[in-house]
Amino acid sequence: NRDASAGESQESQLYFMRPDGGEARRLTDTAEGVSDFAFSQDGRWLVYRSGASGQEQLFRLPIDGILTGSPEQLTDVSAGIDQWEWAPDSRSIYFIKPDSRNEDEALRRESGFTVDIKNMLTPLSNLWALELGSSFARQLTNDPNLSVTGFNISEDGRWITFTGGSTERYERNITSQRLYQDQFLLETANGLIERLTENYEVSESGASISPDGRWIAFSAPDNMTRYTMTENRVYIREVTDRGGAFRKIGESFDGSIPIGFWSEDGNTIYFNGGVRVTSQLHSLDVGSGEVQQITNERAALSVSRDDDSGAIVIGYSDPQTPPTAFTVLNAGDVADRSRWIQLADVNPQVRELALGEEEEINWRSTDGKMVGGVLVKPVGYREGQSYPLIVAIHGGPASADVLRFNGGYNAQVYAGAGYVVLKPNYRGSRNYGNAHRTDIVGDYFTLGFDDIMTGVDHLIDEGIVDPNRMGALGWSAGGHWSNWILTHTDRFKAISSGAGTMNWVSMYAQSDVQRNRQFYIGDDFLY
Repeated sequence: NRDASAGESQESQLYFMRPDGGEARRLTDTAEGVSDFAFSQDGRWLVYRSGASGQEQLFRLPIDGILTGSPEQLTDVSAGIDQWEWAPDSRSIYFIKPDSRNEDEALRRESGFTVDIKNMLTPLSNLWALELGSSFARQLTNDPNLSVTGFNISEDGRWITFTGGSTERYERNITSQRLYQDQFLLETANGLIERLTENYEVSESGASISPDGRWIAFSAPDNMTRYTMTENRVYIREVTDRGGAFRKIGESFDGSIPIGFWSEDGNTIYFNGGVRVTSQLHSLDVGSGEVQQITNERAALSVSRDDDSGAIVIGYSDPQTPPTAFTVLNAGDVADRSRWIQLADVNPQVRELALGEEEEINWRSTDGKMVGGVLVKPVGYREGQSYPLIVAIHGGPASADVLRFNGGYNAQVYAGAGYVVLKPNYRGSRNYGNAHRTDIVGDYFTLGFDDIMTGVDHLIDEGIVDPNRMGALGWSAGGHWSNWILTHTDRFKAISSGAGTMNWVSMYAQSDVQRNRQFYIGDDFLY
C-alpha cells in the first residue's frame, strides 16, 4: 500500500494501471489488504479475497466503472475462504472453506499465546460452489472421511478434480501430508463424485484434464503399492470411463515426469526435467508413452503455459544471464531460439559485471562411478595457477546444481573474491537417473561424502585448487554433509552448516517428513 500514511494499514491493495503506462490508481481500501484476485472469463467482473486471517471473504467489482464502483461482498462464512476459482462460464465461483472456525484458537493467538501446537486438530474442509445469479452457496463434498485440500476445473467446466486428504491428526497439516491424500473426480452437471486413487504413503499430483476434455491424468511414483523413491510416471485414462483403469506411461524415462501442461489437442504432455547440469523441456506422447527431450540449452529452463491466455512462457537463466522471461507462439517453437521473444530486460547492469566462468565438470568417485557438478572459476582465472576453494553443497538431497545465474549460495560473490567454487551433484542428487538419486538409501552419508571429496581431489590434481586453502558450506541436506565433513576430515579451514542436523534421533522425532527420512536410513526407525 504505497499510499498509506504513518499509522495506516500497510497491507497490499489493488491498483489499476493501463498496460501502456500512466499513473496507477487505487481500487481498494481494506483494513486487512487484498490476498488475491481474478477476472471473470467473460470480462465483466473482478473478484478479490480480503479479510482477517482465517476469515477472508470474496468481493467483486464491475469492470465497467471499476474506478468508481463500490465493492460488493459475495460471501459471509465464519471460517473464511481458502482456495477459490472462477468457473469457465463466469456464472459461479468454486471455493474451499473449513467446516468451522476454532474461536478458542483465534482468541489464543489474538491474546499473544502463539506457541505452535504440533499436529493440532483443525476443522475439515469441503468444496463449495457459489452461484452468482442467486447468491446461493452449494456444498459439493461432504465425506466425513476426507478433507479437501485443492482442486482444478476442466477448461469446459464439466469436471472438477480435487484432492481429498486424511482426517487423521498426524497425517494432516504436515509437509508430507500428500502421502495420505487421494484424487477424486466430480461431474459438475450432476454432482457425482468418483474416487480415482486409494493408497497409503503414496504421493500423487492433483489430477489434470486435457484441454479437449478427453483425458484425465495424474503423476505418481512408478511403484504405487507402498512408499518408494521410484520416479514419477503419468497415469492416464479417458475422463468418461468411470471406474476404468489408468494406463501408466513414460516408464522408459530415467527421471520423474510431472504434468506441466497439455497440447491443445490433448495428444502431448509437456514437462520440465533436469538433465545433468541443465533443465530442459520434454514431451510425453500420450499414445505411445514415449518421452522426447525438446530443448538442449546449457542453462536452467522452465517452460509453462499461462492458463488464462494460453501463452507459452519461458523462464531462462544461465551463468551469464539472470532469470529472464521469454514467450513463443506455441510449444513447438521453444526448441528454436530465433523464435523466442524477450518480454523484459530487468537486469541490464549485469552485463557490466565481471563474472567467473562456469562449466560442467565430471570425475570418478571411490566406487568407480562418474559424478558431476558445476565448477565456477574465479574472475580473472589463469590456467596453471591454484586458487582457494569453496565447496557449495546443495540441499535436498534430491535436488541438483545447474548452469544458472549465481547459484550455489551466490557463488559469483566468491568468484569475484578470487575463489574457485565446486557445486557437486553428489549421490542422492537428481538429474542423473534414479540409481544416482537412490544409491544413498540405507547408507545416507558415505557415498555422498566420497563423491564430494573425490571432486575436491580432482580439482587439486588438475592444479586448480590449493589444498591448504579450502572451505565448505551447505544448507539443509547440504548442512548435513557439511557436518559430516566437519567430523570426518580436517582438510578444510572453515565449514558453514546451514540448517544442518547434528542429532538425527531428535530431528526425526520433531520432523514432519518422517517417512522420507526413515526411508533414507534403510526404511526402519531411527531409534
